[in-house]
Amino acid sequence: MQYTNKIKLQEITDDEKKALTPENGFNLVGVDPFAAPGSRLYLIEHFDLYQDALKAKKSRKNQDEYLILYHGV
Repeated sequence: MQYTNKIKLQEITDDEKKALTPENGFNLVGVDPFAAPGSRLYLIEHFDLYQDALKAKKSRKNQDEYLILYHGV
């Protein structure tokens, strides 16, 4: 049996997504697939510009880390 470190996005609650969606700019958010449901997302850093957020996402050292960019509403 092969182990995969993939998480189903439906396991992330809407409340988690809302809590980490900024009013403006962009949040770089990590996913902890081993955390309890309801606490899988964590804030890494907030950025005003998309280019800065994307650059930070690409420069993360851990290639196994699952990252999401949430943009302001």
